[in-house]
Amino acid sequence: MKFFIIYLLAVGVLFSAEKSCETDSIQNTKTKSSMERWLDGNFGLKPHKVNYILPYAYRSDAYQSYVSSITYSNIEAELQVSLKLQIANDLLGLNEKYYLAYTQQAFWQLYIDSAPFRESLYNPEAFLEFPIRDSDSFFGLRSLIVGYAHKSNGQPNTENIPDVRGNLSRSVNYIYTTLRMQHKTLVTDITLWVPISDLDDNPDLMEYSGYSSLKFTYFLNGHMFTLMGRGNFETLNGAVEGTYSYPLIKDTNLYIKVFSGYGESLIDYNNKLTKYSIGFSFSR
Repeated sequence: MKFFIIYLLAVGVLFSAEKSCETDSIQNTKTKSSMERWLDGNFGLKPHKVNYILPYAYRSDAYQSYVSSITYSNIEAELQVSLKLQIANDLLGLNEKYYLAYTQQAFWQLYIDSAPFRESLYNPEAFLEFPIRDSDSFFGLRSLIVGYAHKSNGQPNTENIPDVRGNLSRSVNYIYTTLRMQHKTLVTDITLWVPISDLDDNPDLMEYSGYSSLKFTYFLNGHMFTLMGRGNFETLNGAVEGTYSYPLIKDTNLYIKVFSGYGESLIDYNNKLTKYSIGFSFSR
């Protein structure tokens, strides 16, 4: 059964289904426009972060389970869906854009009985993007983003449940800013973030995630490489993530990801791991 699920995932990403209808014979203009938008899927939603499905994600050690009756494997699948919607434009006369965004990341223990989701992360955001037209300096400033976000795993407080070791609930509210620069085919993102609420569920979270990250994105022909590093300069904890993608067919790309460090998921934010994943992405 599990291999059948993997087969369906692979076939699904390679051969995406399309709505088969025609609108030429429809006389009512508004009806025709509404139906064409439905057919095109054009409702203003655009990719935010990378959208991917990685059927094979491997680490050397098995994942820790916080429920004593559950044992996890060291091989799992990983999925991410991330979309944004522009809701306003140029309210301040600075050509700025206003967005709402939502990202959901899931770690799926596909290769064990009942195939549970080990962790799911929910990350809604609201942010403003200010364009910068810098054609004179070497750094090539391109944009400044200021935003507010919430990130949690949606779990309840389980401190008083006997079968659970500790509290499964993890969450953080934070504000952030990202400065984007471009030098030819190299894009650099510098991000700073600060929590703005109590971290009761994970009080030492920032000791492992830090307050900043640096990400490089490089294009060479059809190839795309990214390298991200983040961490806390006082504790020297953090993480490094590298990805590679290459177009296969239509909007589907080969996607390879390597992660090493802390904070891959919220439930394991203080557990260090190295993980190798391969699959497909549908945005870059």
